[in-house]
Amino acid sequence: MKITVQSSKAVRPDYGSDDDGAAPSAADAVPLSVFDKVNFDTYVSVIYVFRPPMPPNAALEAGLARALAEYREWAGRLGVDADGNRAILLTDEGARLVQATADVTLHSVLPLRPTREVTSLHPSGGDGDGAQELMLVQVTRFACGSVAVGLTAQHLVSDGRATSNFFVAWSQATRGAAVDPAPVHDRASFFAPRDPPLVEFEHRGVEYKHKQTPAQHVTERSVSDGDGEDDEVVVHKVHFSREFIAKLKSEASPPAGTGAPHHHRLSCSALRCVVAHLWRCVTAARGLPAGAATSVRIAVDGRVRMTPRVPEGYTGNVVLWARPTAMARDLVTRPLRHAVEVINRGLARVDEDYFRSFVDFASSGAVEEEGLVPTADAAETVLSPNIEVDSWLRMPFYELDFGGGRPFFFMPSYLAVEGLLIVMPSYFGDGSIDAYVPLFSRHINAFKNLCYSMSLN
Repeated sequence: MKITVQSSKAVRPDYGSDDDGAAPSAADAVPLSVFDKVNFDTYVSVIYVFRPPMPPNAALEAGLARALAEYREWAGRLGVDADGNRAILLTDEGARLVQATADVTLHSVLPLRPTREVTSLHPSGGDGDGAQELMLVQVTRFACGSVAVGLTAQHLVSDGRATSNFFVAWSQATRGAAVDPAPVHDRASFFAPRDPPLVEFEHRGVEYKHKQTPAQHVTERSVSDGDGEDDEVVVHKVHFSREFIAKLKSEASPPAGTGAPHHHRLSCSALRCVVAHLWRCVTAARGLPAGAATSVRIAVDGRVRMTPRVPEGYTGNVVLWARPTAMARDLVTRPLRHAVEVINRGLARVDEDYFRSFVDFASSGAVEEEGLVPTADAAETVLSPNIEVDSWLRMPFYELDFGGGRPFFFMPSYLAVEGLLIVMPSYFGDGSIDAYVPLFSRHINAFKNLCYSMSLN
């Protein structure tokens, strides 16, 4: 598959003719919230694929310009505001739009696999010299008329839910529909610290850590990598059917006769059962020592946990993480329901009190005084003995419609971070789930042999 770039340009917001195309009166900068600052300072790329017909590139560009008028953050740049706080500068310099062609039909390269080759279907983020777009888009037209839309977005601007809302807004603007949900840009009032503040939980070593020296970082990497530091990371895609997920739910339920009501015995969500299963399989495939501790870092959306609820259209990050932890021997030898119970307890701790405690701590000045930095480290490339699971199950990926129908396929780009798993709805749309699992190549065969089995023994 040869991809040829035809053009690359900045697309600025289109505010219409009512005010001569000028930007609305607004602040010049949006300070990053405490949730933005603690998130991954990196770019995330995804790829949508549409069958023909699709609007011409000029219509997609015009829709993007109108969507950027609603979401000015994505047309801005990262910098500092007048008070010296890190902020999104509303410069209206624009998002990057790349137009490209492929020399093959889409059918000839399906199914798209999570390999380095797919990175040619989206732009890379960051140019290394300070002035860089926060949103980059590539529209690639295949010989058959099918279109791949690759999007690359800076994670400090928004989390997955908010970024997906922007993608949907672009498709709505392209076909002339109203933007829904309406974006909510206020990043200050929802996360104001309490008076007096109440830090009920420990956040050092959880969301924040002390800055490491290069020597410390090398030491930790050598411990986690073992003798395979140069081993290749392979991303393996797993498809879990509805029937297999039903079996996982059954395995996760307490045995009959324990006194648990039937509806409690079947209460494990599909996500928690799949995460528990993957955690066990990865632990076994890695061959971790029986006494090793392993944790699974799970993103938790604060929109539904905080009161008043954060609006659906909120444009920033509202994510913290649960870190359920277990001993490797317990994960591998005990039933699936043990892993589910560990996960349930970990997720239950990240409630509204925890989110509010985090806001109070992050706003207290302790982070600056102690020189703390986020534990969400984009430079980390090996997570073993731990894993991280990002759930994209509730994101509106398949709601994009530029006027020619919804995407028939969606995937994250190739991201070779060992142990960083992405769980998402299958494009079949039947309740099945796909998981992208990056592991060292020496562990892949063992994982493949385990991932569709109910028993690890």
